[in-house]
Amino acid sequence: MTQLSPLVRPPGTDALVRPPGTDALVRPPGTDAPPTCEVPHFAPLRVRGGRYQLRRLARHRRRAVAAGLAVTAAALVAAGPRDAERTRGHPAAASATASPPVRERHAVETVTAPVRISDGATVRLLRPGDRVDVVAADSGGRARVVAAGARVTEVPDVGATETGALVVLSVPRSTAARLAGASATARLAVTLC
Repeated sequence: MTQLSPLVRPPGTDALVRPPGTDALVRPPGTDAPPTCEVPHFAPLRVRGGRYQLRRLARHRRRAVAAGLAVTAAALVAAGPRDAERTRGHPAAASATASPPVRERHAVETVTAPVRISDGATVRLLRPGDRVDVVAADSGGRARVVAAGARVTEVPDVGATETGALVVLSVPRSTAARLAGASATARLAVTLC
C-alpha cells in the first residue's frame, strides 16, 4: 500500500496541495469542524397543563364517584331481599335486625263543646281562633283549670243574660266531658292564653 502525502494550503492560496515527499492528506487546524449555521427564530413552546389537568382530574373523579355509587346501590338491592328472607323464618333474628319500635301517635279526637261563661262581657272579647283556659270556681271559692289551651271555634251572637254568655270551644272528648260536669256544679270563667 502506498501512502499519499497530506495536502497543505500554501499561504495566500485557497487550494490544497500535497507537500513534496508526503503521501497523507493534511488539513490545517480548525478546518475539520463543519461550518456554523444560524438557528431559525421560532415561537416559544407552551405546555398544556394547569386548567386542563384540573378539568381532567375532576372529570375522572366524577366518574369514579358515579361508579362507586352504582356499585353500592347494586349491593344494597342485592342484599335487601335476602335479609328479609332470612328473618322471615326466625322471629328472634327479625327483632335483632329490625329498628326500634316507633311509638304511634294517635290523633286526639276533638269535639266542639258549647260552654256558658258566667261573665258575658269577657265573652265579647273573644274571637274565633283564640286560645283560652277554662277555670271552674266552686261555691267554696276554690278555682281549678278544667280545660287548658282550648281553641275558640265560635262566639254565637246571643245576647248576654244574667247567667252569662255562650262560647263554642274545640277540645278533646275527655275535656268536653269535664267541661259539661263542671258547668253543672260551678261557675265557669275564661282566661286568654
